[in-house]
Amino acid sequence: MATGVVPGVRETGRQVFPLAALQRLQARPAADLSVLRTAEVAVLRSDAPARVDEPDREWIGFGTGLDEAQLLAALSGWWRCDPARVAAGGVLLVTVASFVVAVLTGLAGWESDGTAGTTGRYRFPKARLAGYLSDLTAPANVVGRVGPEDARVAGLLLGTRLLSVSGGPIAYVPTNSTMTTNSTMATGRPGTETGE
Repeated sequence: MATGVVPGVRETGRQVFPLAALQRLQARPAADLSVLRTAEVAVLRSDAPARVDEPDREWIGFGTGLDEAQLLAALSGWWRCDPARVAAGGVLLVTVASFVVAVLTGLAGWESDGTAGTTGRYRFPKARLAGYLSDLTAPANVVGRVGPEDARVAGLLLGTRLLSVSGGPIAYVPTNSTMTTNSTMATGRPGTETGE
């Protein structure tokens, strides 16, 4: 609710979540990762936007109040991850509460913060925002200036449900469709993710 992707949430001493919105969210389909041509995909499990004091971005997290440039900067790093593994997936799916809210592409190159080992953080300076949502209950995908294949993938995955488990912000999910159903939690390989 704090990301703004569910309209109509009211604060009147308590949060009131519209029943119609809840019913629409329950009906959202599971992500069909078979549209991707890789064995696994990286998932950034995002939170609501928070201000940061960093030279290359003002925000981290996902929120409908951020413009496209702010979103791209907020979502493209610095994350503890295996950057080659993220790049191999071709896309970085951004989820909030297990719903795909943004899709990043252009992950071929990355930068390190200079820290060695599993504590290192990476960003993807050439990442592109292929698409993102402004309303999860009635997905109208906002697609950036990207090629037709990136736009197609974003259109197919935005607004879908994608469960993932990780010890940190980045999870790795197999694209085998039997692993991404609503009833199955997809997990990354043990020991490959590290927490923030």
